[in-house]
Amino acid sequence: MATLLAPFGESPLLCVRPSSEDPDWGGPGAILNIGMNDALYVEFCDVLGPEAAAQIYLRFVQAYAIHVARLDPDLFEGIEADGQEGLSAALKAYEDEAEEPFPQEPSVQLAAVLRSMARAWEGTTARLLRQAKGAPADAGLGLVVQQMVFGIGAGESGSGVIQLVDSATGQAQITGRYLSQSQGRDALQKGAAALFLEVDERGPSLEELAPEAFSALKAYTALMREKLREEMQAEFAVENGKVHLLDGVRISRSARAAVRIAVDLANDRIIPREEALLRVEPRALNELLHRQIDPHAKRDRIATGVAASPGAATGRIVFTSSEAQASAARAEPCVLVRRETSPEDIRGMHVAVAVLTERGGMTSHAAVIGRGMGLPCVVGASSLVFNLQKKTLTSSDGRVFKEGDTITVDGTSGDVLVGEPAMLEATHDDAFLELMEWSDAARDIGVRANADTPNDAITARNFGAEGIGLCRTEHMFFEADRLTPMREMIFADKPQDRRAALERLLPMQRDDFTELFRIMQGKPVCIRLLDPPLHEFLPHDKVGCRELAEALDLPLSDVTRRVEALGEYNPMLGMRGVRLGVTVPEIYDMQARAIFEATIAASRDGDPVVPEIMIPLVSAMREVELVKTRIDAVAAAVRTETGEDFEFRLGVMVETPRAALRAEEIAPYVSFLSFGTNDLTQMTYGLSRDDAGRFMSTYVQQGVYPEDPFHTLDIEGVGELLEIGATRGRKAEPDLVLSICGEHGGNPESIAFCRNAGFNYVSCSPFRVPVARLAAAQLALRDKIG
Repeated sequence: MATLLAPFGESPLLCVRPSSEDPDWGGPGAILNIGMNDALYVEFCDVLGPEAAAQIYLRFVQAYAIHVARLDPDLFEGIEADGQEGLSAALKAYEDEAEEPFPQEPSVQLAAVLRSMARAWEGTTARLLRQAKGAPADAGLGLVVQQMVFGIGAGESGSGVIQLVDSATGQAQITGRYLSQSQGRDALQKGAAALFLEVDERGPSLEELAPEAFSALKAYTALMREKLREEMQAEFAVENGKVHLLDGVRISRSARAAVRIAVDLANDRIIPREEALLRVEPRALNELLHRQIDPHAKRDRIATGVAASPGAATGRIVFTSSEAQASAARAEPCVLVRRETSPEDIRGMHVAVAVLTERGGMTSHAAVIGRGMGLPCVVGASSLVFNLQKKTLTSSDGRVFKEGDTITVDGTSGDVLVGEPAMLEATHDDAFLELMEWSDAARDIGVRANADTPNDAITARNFGAEGIGLCRTEHMFFEADRLTPMREMIFADKPQDRRAALERLLPMQRDDFTELFRIMQGKPVCIRLLDPPLHEFLPHDKVGCRELAEALDLPLSDVTRRVEALGEYNPMLGMRGVRLGVTVPEIYDMQARAIFEATIAASRDGDPVVPEIMIPLVSAMREVELVKTRIDAVAAAVRTETGEDFEFRLGVMVETPRAALRAEEIAPYVSFLSFGTNDLTQMTYGLSRDDAGRFMSTYVQQGVYPEDPFHTLDIEGVGELLEIGATRGRKAEPDLVLSICGEHGGNPESIAFCRNAGFNYVSCSPFRVPVARLAAAQLALRDKIG
């Protein structure tokens, strides 16, 4: 200890400041005025005056007692007296509680401070908190011993903090406060009579009080930014008009500010662009892309579920899609509340501001569609009691919420809140766009979007998607003018009757695809042929069956029998996907014709279109062979009828383990394999993606699964199937295009796996495209760095 104290002279007065690798990891606070004792107090009374001397000594006694000796804070925080009286009371309280006088030797004081800080850093609670924030288990703490600079004394003296940018936006803005005759961060305490730094119409400033000190302070902080290559918050003291920098920490920042800071540092040539890209956490971009609840807003939480689609929104509770549409017609924001959503709810989801469901997980219908639409969504909120007959929600604390009550859904945290907390709006500013440009220059894997509607496609294009990797056509059939002919087709017994009903749908499908092709301006569009079982297009209640009977001019008994006949014990593993294309081939014939006619129409007045047609739920080579034969026949017929030539690509959506295992015999028939990791995970685990949310958190907590496999790609199990499928497919066709189009496509971990496996692109929800672009760039850069 003598060696450590030697540079500071005979009567050292010191402070110790902690310095961890990342300030977000926490740690002990600084201890000021170490070395203060009775002898120095007497000296300072002559130099600084009794009041200032007592203030300095009292501050140290209180800090040492609470943070070093670990005495009861109430004993010292309750001392109301100032000056000599307050100091005497504190010294007496210390002696009574510690059963020894306050230590007078600087070496003893300093050793105790260093020991207590090290113990605080190594404590179990502190370690767990650090690890929760991503710190390594062996993260170290530096302790900086400094000569004290007083912010108390003659002339203009005080202390404060300064930073050169706003923590919320990252825009250049001098921020901070200064308090005369103070130490440490006193200027930031609530109720302190602190000054602004720059001239400000709201009150006096340091710039007016001490212009030379303010000018020096700005210059020092700018130099700190340049030398430390980071936006820093500087703690400073002014002593008789002279500025001293005491400490600097990386400023806290929102995601928006993090992007702006990284881009500005690169543009100022303080850091290279590659480092700027690596400094932004990809998932943090969600804060820029969606409205968020103000972090300072009060939260009245009634439930927490699965945070299925990020963003937050406030609206009135509605329990059906028709009520949501009525609410939207009145220009009243609404939250659609369902036990679980189905394709029938698409219209309600389109007009709602958020969705809340009792059941479901990360890849449930509500979650997938919510992410695609950028709609805040919380699923699996099982702590709420849903009574759809009485149209009420009951929270675990007994509060009842009726239709029309206002709630807020926070799809970022999974919280359901009462009322309308303050919000922060989404922003896509110039810094964000510039960061995305740099990402595209660095990445080496393609990024497409899953988009089902023109609005989805516009969002995807605006977010820089290189095409559409999955267009789910079933959502196009649930509009009111399409549902009736679709149901007529389902009820038809003969192929010619089915074709007649589908003829009415053909122009609608053609218009849908033409618009998608035009929006994407020649970029690839991958269209999945109809996938869900036919019963999803039929009503599920007596009222709906009665209305359908009237629309089709059939007896109610016939409709009821048909609905019951189409019911399945396990519809997700039943008559759906390619099985429809083989057994009811007229559906795929109509869709293929619509795609080809739309290709010709869109190519006439725009960039050439080469559509990609994807066959869902394949498990056997013969299925592909049968569908391919019919699609080729439709293509030939359209070419003959129109006199126009066009190209298209045929591919398979690999969603069954068997398709992955038999990829070598499937590959010769197709141009691409796109792995649908939602269903592939479901079938590999034998686990319903809609019901997994009920027990998944328990499984993860008990270590059965390291993570929810519907949220984070299971590299060991599902990933092995992807690798097998990719290897065997390319063995047969070396130029085979490989991709994933499940919800895992937007996860950085999944993108890393796909790059290593040699995939050509990933496809994800439109609002996750920027996250995927940045994550892909970071992976490529880290590979270069090694």
